Amino acid sequence: MLAAREAHREKMLVALSSVGAAVGLTALKLVAGLLSGSLGILAEAAHSGLDLAAALMTFLAVRVADRPADATHNYGHAKIENLSALFEAILLLITALWIIYEALRRLILGEGHVEASILALVVMAISIAVDVTRSRALLRVARRLGSQALEADALHFSTDIWSSAIVIGGLLVLRLAEVWHLPSWFRQADAVAALGVSLIVIYVALRLAHETVDALLDRAPEELLQRLEVAIRQVEGVSELRRVRVRRAGNKIFADVVVAAPRSFTFEETHALSERVEQAAITGVHAHAPQAEADVVVHLEPVATAEETVREQIHYLAQQQGIRAHDIRVREVGGKLEADFDIEVEADMDLASAHAAATRLEEAVLRGNAQLQRVTTHLEAPTATIERRQDVTSDYPEMVQHIRQLADAVAGLGSAHDIHLYRSCRAEERVAGAGPRKAGKRREGERLASANGREEELDLVLHITCAPEIPLSQAHLKAEEVQRALRQEYPRLGSVAIHTEPPE
Repeated sequence: MLAAREAHREKMLVALSSVGAAVGLTALKLVAGLLSGSLGILAEAAHSGLDLAAALMTFLAVRVADRPADATHNYGHAKIENLSALFEAILLLITALWIIYEALRRLILGEGHVEASILALVVMAISIAVDVTRSRALLRVARRLGSQALEADALHFSTDIWSSAIVIGGLLVLRLAEVWHLPSWFRQADAVAALGVSLIVIYVALRLAHETVDALLDRAPEELLQRLEVAIRQVEGVSELRRVRVRRAGNKIFADVVVAAPRSFTFEETHALSERVEQAAITGVHAHAPQAEADVVVHLEPVATAEETVREQIHYLAQQQGIRAHDIRVREVGGKLEADFDIEVEADMDLASAHAAATRLEEAVLRGNAQLQRVTTHLEAPTATIERRQDVTSDYPEMVQHIRQLADAVAGLGSAHDIHLYRSCRAEERVAGAGPRKAGKRREGERLASANGREEELDLVLHITCAPEIPLSQAHLKAEEVQRALRQEYPRLGSVAIHTEPPE
C-alpha cells in the first residue's frame, strides 16, 4: 500500500511539473510570436497551448486513474488515461489543420511579415531545453510506473523538440535571406517551417490516437499473447491451452486463461496447478511490460488424458455421480479388462435406488473405457455416526494371546503387537443387567453372553510388522491372510482392522 501511494505521489508531481512547464512555454512563445510575427513561433505557441491542455488532462487522468476498483468500476479507473490521450490526439489534429491553413495562406497570398529577431531564436532555444528536460523526466517515470498518460505527455514534449528545431531553422533562413539579400521566396521559410511542424503534429496525433483507440477497444498485444501461450503450455500438468484473453487499462494488464487439466486431479492438485498457471502468466506479462500490474484469472476444465488409469477413471466417474468408490480391482481376462469395486451410498437408501445408482455408474464406466468388458460393484452403506465402544482387551487375555499366535504364524514371529478388543457399550449394559460376572479373566474363545443368550461381537484392532523393503501390495496380502485366519477361528468377530508397518 505504501509503495502504491509513493508511486501515485510521484506521478502527480511529474504531471504537475509538466503543467507548469507548459504554462511557461506557451506564454513565452506567444509573446515572442506576436513580437516577431512568426507564424512558426505562433504555431509553436498554439502547440504548447495544446500541450498545456494535454498536461492538465494528464494531471486529472493520473489523479483519477489510481482510484481503486469499486462497485460500478470493477476493473478500476485506469481507462481514463486512454480516454484522456484520445482527447489530446483530437486537439492536436485540430491544431495541425489550423496551422496548415494559415501556412498555405501565407505561401499562396504572401500575407504576414516575419521578423527573425534574436528574441525569437532565444525563445525557441529555451523551449528546446525545457522540452528535453520534461520529456526525459516524464518518460522515465512513465516507463518505471507503466503510465500511458505520462508516456503520451512525454511524447508531446519530445515532439516539441523537433518542431522547435524546424522553426529555428526557418528563422535562420529568414535571417540569412535578409543579410545576404537572397530571393524573396526564401522569406517563405517560416511558413514552410510551420507546415513541417503541422506534419509532425499530425503524425504524433495519429499515432497516439491509434494506440488509445486500441486500448479503449481492448485490442490484445499480439506479442504478449504469443508470450503467454508459450509460457502457459510449458506449465507441468496443463493438458491443453484452450483460451487466452488479454486487455489493458492504464498500467494494468488483465489476463483471462482457460486450460484443460487431468480430471483425476484432486482439489489440492487442481489448486496448485491453477497457481502455477497464474504465476507463469504474470511472469509473461512482466517480461512484456516490466512495470505493468498483472491481474490473471485462471479457469480449469477437466479432461481425460492418455495417462489416466482405469482406477483414476472409476474414481472420477463415481465422484461425478456423488458416489465414493474404493477397493478397486482391475484384472485382464482374455485380452479384455474387468473391474470390480466397492461403492458407498447413503445408509437410509432403499435397495432399488442404491442398485439403480450402481447400475448408472457401471454403465458410465463401460462407456468411458472400451477395453472394459465387465464391471461389478459391491454396495456398502457406511454410517456417519460415531460408534460407542469399550476397550475389553484385558478381559480376554487368552484370546489376545491366540490372536497374536495366529498373526505371527502368517507375518512372522514377534510380528503382531498392539492388539485391542472392543465391545459395544449397549452390550455392556445388557451384560450388567444380567447379573454379576465371574471373577477373573475369560477363557480362550469364550463369548460373553447377553441377557437374552445371543453371542456378542467384538471389534479387533492389531498391528503387524513386515520387512521394510517389501512392496506395499505384498504387505497388504499378508494383512488379508491374517484377517482370513482370524475370521476362520473367530467367526463372530465384528470389524477387523490390521495396520501394517515396518519394524521400529
